[in-house]
Amino acid sequence: MTELGGFQDRVARVDLSDGSVAYESIDDDDAKKYIGARGLGVKYVFEQGPDVDPLGPDNLLAFMNGPLSGTQVTMSGRIAVCTKSPLTGTVTDSHQGGWSGARLKWAGFDGLLFEGQADDPVYAYVEDGEVELRDASHLWGKGFHEARDTLEEEVDGAYGKNLSIMGIGPGGENEVRYASIINEDDRASGRGGTGGVMGSKGLKAVVVKSSTRMPQPADKETFMEGHQAAMQAIQESDVTAPNEGGLSVYGTNVLMNITEEMDGLPTGNARYTSTRSASEDRGIDFDAERVSGENVRENILVDEPTCHSCPVACKKEVEVTYRHKGEDMNVRMESFEYEPAFSLGPNSMNDDRDSIAVMIDLCNDLSIDAIETGNMLAMAMEMAEDGKLEEGIDWGDTEEMIEMIKRIGHREGVGDLLAEGADRVAEELDAHENSLAVKGQTIPAYDPRCMKGMGIGYATSNRGACHLRGYTPAAEILGIPEKVDPYEWEGKGELTAAFQDLHAISDSFDICKFNAFAEGIEEYVTQYNGMTGLEVTEDELLKAGERVYNLERYYNNLAGFDGSDDSLPARFLEGEDGIPGQGASEGEYCELEEMKAEYYDHRGWVDGVVPDEKLEELEIEIGPGTGVSAEGGAAAPGDD
Repeated sequence: MTELGGFQDRVARVDLSDGSVAYESIDDDDAKKYIGARGLGVKYVFEQGPDVDPLGPDNLLAFMNGPLSGTQVTMSGRIAVCTKSPLTGTVTDSHQGGWSGARLKWAGFDGLLFEGQADDPVYAYVEDGEVELRDASHLWGKGFHEARDTLEEEVDGAYGKNLSIMGIGPGGENEVRYASIINEDDRASGRGGTGGVMGSKGLKAVVVKSSTRMPQPADKETFMEGHQAAMQAIQESDVTAPNEGGLSVYGTNVLMNITEEMDGLPTGNARYTSTRSASEDRGIDFDAERVSGENVRENILVDEPTCHSCPVACKKEVEVTYRHKGEDMNVRMESFEYEPAFSLGPNSMNDDRDSIAVMIDLCNDLSIDAIETGNMLAMAMEMAEDGKLEEGIDWGDTEEMIEMIKRIGHREGVGDLLAEGADRVAEELDAHENSLAVKGQTIPAYDPRCMKGMGIGYATSNRGACHLRGYTPAAEILGIPEKVDPYEWEGKGELTAAFQDLHAISDSFDICKFNAFAEGIEEYVTQYNGMTGLEVTEDELLKAGERVYNLERYYNNLAGFDGSDDSLPARFLEGEDGIPGQGASEGEYCELEEMKAEYYDHRGWVDGVVPDEKLEELEIEIGPGTGVSAEGGAAAPGDD
């Protein structure tokens, strides 16, 4: 057990096969070594074994909060969902904001671990330190929004007041490989297919009912010192300052016009580096500004809700009336985010702002990742243009895009194939050059021909292409902690590793990454020590972040991944299939191999594999080891 402040020291282990629920404490040594949320969640998944079938009964689905979740700490409304991904075959963790993480903590839990498979659909009801499985047969087949509203009436609670609901729609039920888990605030654990794992288990929803019982710091004086410093940093930042900073005023979509101007916005399935370049090449009227944060704020913004303990309020709730197939669709949704706006917008050659709002809302109701869905549509559009897909879509055809999203969520027609994800589609149709995937997961909204840090970040991300493993655009675009040249590759391996370790810490706390636009390791250490009662140094906390990242890489090594999987789509690289950047990025490619060498050297890895000496150095005492030596090297287990 652990007596560290910030923990409830209670985890529920739920076997859905027999309906049993057991309760356990958190090992004190694990709490100190792996921090919480992401770190502990990945360790639980690791203990289940890296060889499990992601959609089988042995895979573990872990809902985890951290020692800072649901506390007075700014932006501490996050929760991590950890599992083996059905999209990538790697370990994955996917986080959501809102209030669900805080309420799980207030209801008496640090985590919920689901294993097995239910014979009939169920939902988990959580209240006052207890978990009860209830029949969900009447909810199966319903979209998430209808299921959410039905559950609110059923349990006599009120979401937004004392109730959080995390669940799936038909996409999760149908095991779409990039299905998401949505909560009552339309916040998504979107990437990696966590919703598909939930559907495979017959688990429709997790319902959490709680009062507000915020954990108190073990060392109040130290905690308040850190908390006040963090608040001051947030208020003084040009990015996060409430009602003034770009993130607060325009939300995440503040980046649309910025990346467009840099020619760093993947467009037309990343054939282009901006809508401007696409317009010039194709002779069309096409402009990213029409789907930008500025445009959204001026025309369709109706509210600016926030997550637990967050003064920034980056969420931008919008309302649109959109005419689809002769009928008006009235949609009010939260929130018009940058990455979904990119994939369903410019990357699909679509600049119809209101249609994007409708499609994001539809993805949420179906519970499928809006980023992956948009990129799958763009891939289908390019394949259709190349004559590889008969049931494809024309670029920017919003009516067909909406219909295809429905077909993906329900696995109907060609939607059944697209629901399998980019790698499987590419294999089936010999369309590898049309895929934007790394380890099976497609890229978000930063072009690695422009932002070289994102190139090595996508390649070495432990959960497939991802900007949230190590957000180098903070330095390449915003100058945080200092400005670096986005087109320079040297130094990006070390920079990326530093961001990856720092984000492993914040994900394990579990607090929002956006605080890193203002806070640094100093504020992290002081708040963490104050809450838990520990006295860790900055170096010790950074080592914990490095430990979490290496644990994930170690899991993936045992699952058969090595340096050959740390790749990028060919169009970003110089070579026969490469497409150089245009405009401000004219002639640019991503120097991946050079950055990989620098990155591996900094990490102490051997061709993408964690050597046993590194595991020993980081005190990772689980599993058989990779069998790789930093001196002589060796094949990673699973490569035979």
